[in-house]
Amino acid sequence: MALAAQQRCNSAASTIAACPRPSVVAPVSALRCSQGASTSDRCLRTAPSHNARISGITSRRTRGFQLLCMSGHGAMPEYKLTQKPPARLAVFVSGGGSNMKAIHAAIKEGNVNAEIAVVVSDVPTCAGVQYAQQNGIPTLTYPIPKKGDFPGLTVTQLVDGLKTVHRADYVILAGYLKLIPADLVRAYPRAMLNIHPGLLPSFGGKGMYGERVHKAVIASGARFSGPTVHFVDEQFDTGPILAQRAVPVLPTDSYKQLAARVLKEEHKVYPEAVSALVDGRITWREDGIPIMWSAH
Repeated sequence: MALAAQQRCNSAASTIAACPRPSVVAPVSALRCSQGASTSDRCLRTAPSHNARISGITSRRTRGFQLLCMSGHGAMPEYKLTQKPPARLAVFVSGGGSNMKAIHAAIKEGNVNAEIAVVVSDVPTCAGVQYAQQNGIPTLTYPIPKKGDFPGLTVTQLVDGLKTVHRADYVILAGYLKLIPADLVRAYPRAMLNIHPGLLPSFGGKGMYGERVHKAVIASGARFSGPTVHFVDEQFDTGPILAQRAVPVLPTDSYKQLAARVLKEEHKVYPEAVSALVDGRITWREDGIPIMWSAH
């Protein structure tokens, strides 16, 4: 019976972990792991019998509710839905901010129970900062620029500003190219996400971003690539992996063609991951692996 109830994950890349064996606990309408060929997010569980979708992209009728859950290794979490105000996000950008725009669009559509409280950038003239200013979102500059007349913040000022002035609940890195200072990482334990344009742990690390990643993937002969959403630690691209999407690498691909294919998936998976984070739909295995759950 338990074996018949188990849903198996079809991972699109060998780096994706297998889905843990579920324990069926009422009230549950269905149980699944959403690791298909094109969507290889770490194990997402379907859940409450009210049939409202709370992960992937949440429905309007579940916006403002948090999934409170506790679970052991591979066990179905105990849960209840509690109404909560929108989470406050601090979004870090260095360029155009397309992932920030995708998250902002999902917020406005009612699919992420959050608001962007502040945008932080190391490039105060970048398009991402301009977008924030056009939408009435406060902006900060970190670190202090070496050139120009823009006032920047020290690490202490940054942490204090995010925590006390802007009251940010979570930090979301959306194309921010600087290493996050250790003090900020420690101020947001398990509350800071980054998105990388390759399938980590491959093609990551210092200096691996943007077109450099896509060129390296093509040069390696890899047959698949895709974005990775992971929690942030004190190094580049080494934090626990939360979600991944896999796309094919075609024999005739240029790095620009591959980049466009990957970016399309980034704009889908990142809002889903942020939604799960702010809803409380992420549990942690004893070995430190995060699990993201989904419900219809």
